[in-house]
Amino acid sequence: MDKKIRIDDPTPAGIAGAIARLITSGELRPGDRLPTVRELSAQLGVSPATVSHGWRALAQAGLVVSKGRSGTFVTGVPRAAPTRAGGMTGGAESARLDLSLGTPDPALLPEIGSLLAQVASRAESTDYHQPPVVPELGRLLQADWPTGSGGLTVVDGAMDAVARSLAAVVRFGDRVIVENPTFPHFLDYLDTIGVQAVPVAMDENGVLPDELARALALAPAAAVLQPRAQNPTGASMTAERAETLAKILGRSEHRCMVVEDDHSGAIVAAPDISLGRWLPDQVLHVRSFSKSHGPDLRIAALSGPEEVIDRIVATRMLGPGWTPRILQRLLYELLRDDTANRTVSQARTDYADRRRALTDALSKHGVVVAEGDGLNAWVPVADERSALVHLAANGIRVAPGGPFMVGEEAGQPQAVRVTVAPLRDGIDDVARILATAAQPPRQSEYFSLHTGR
Repeated sequence: MDKKIRIDDPTPAGIAGAIARLITSGELRPGDRLPTVRELSAQLGVSPATVSHGWRALAQAGLVVSKGRSGTFVTGVPRAAPTRAGGMTGGAESARLDLSLGTPDPALLPEIGSLLAQVASRAESTDYHQPPVVPELGRLLQADWPTGSGGLTVVDGAMDAVARSLAAVVRFGDRVIVENPTFPHFLDYLDTIGVQAVPVAMDENGVLPDELARALALAPAAAVLQPRAQNPTGASMTAERAETLAKILGRSEHRCMVVEDDHSGAIVAAPDISLGRWLPDQVLHVRSFSKSHGPDLRIAALSGPEEVIDRIVATRMLGPGWTPRILQRLLYELLRDDTANRTVSQARTDYADRRRALTDALSKHGVVVAEGDGLNAWVPVADERSALVHLAANGIRVAPGGPFMVGEEAGQPQAVRVTVAPLRDGIDDVARILATAAQPPRQSEYFSLHTGR
């Protein structure tokens, strides 16, 4: 287009925001060609990389499309809601055994009826002006918290905590480090806020130090890590690995905030670990109680530097305000109740036994699954689509690996996620079917699966 575009803020976020407003107002129409990166960078006096980051954010939002040498054009149609998480499940009604959901076994959750009745009998729900965190719950949580961070609040589940943490420390067009593979909801959220995911490889002890150092050279604003029972692999960081990663972050010239999602909490046998032990002013640590005490409680605790937590609390007052105090008091009673604690302890043992039984049975069939914790196992397969079809034919549903992968590896997943929580019996039979599904398809099967014939 010949007309110059007026942009007052020559940052990636400012460039993307200005173009988005022009598209929304109708000044830029579908099919209009945008200036080249070189043209706009010269007009604004910024580097081509700055403009490219803005263009990338617009493309992620579905507002523009690149057509190679022909240029970048306005689509004008925002992309549909992110679909990675939606691709993990669906059609489970046809499965005799659904191992795709990543949810706890209801039979292993504490019974809350009697405690809820006690809390409800003395509940007061008329005051807008009490602190957002019930004081006795805050003190109980801080007594065994794994970081030295100064601020702590309570929010509505782990994903709410991660989203609010990222919203407080990243801006449109920033980069954020993520494990590869990682939880698809993280990737969907990053897409939604116009942030670029930077994948880093990991092993059974967490993120690889060399990979983290490489990613930090790109000046990311934040990193999202799962210190225990990583979803989907089940990997848990050792204290040695956590300390090494903290040292690398501490030496970096660019400050990168770390958001830690300890989503499985008390049902994981691995020690509670946080990089906040070494970097208290650089870590936001999340502990969820959904998998240990009940998904519908929707409670997670979030700690971090006081100025960041205060900002999250203040922003939250413009929306839900606070997590219902009656639910906070219920969690407080659950955490103090001997029967509830025994139930959670037994659940931790049972999940570990089920995971070990599945991996041992798979090993007998030649399928090696890495050591890990929690509700899920990351099972390697030769061909994802073939494996899913074979399992479905046997009435078993698992989560496809593709939505968990980032970057170039996303199109070539080599594993599926299996939730072990429902495996109360028949594990040897499930392992046999999984092992068969993990094998390469015969040539005739492969032709049929990939051509539709």
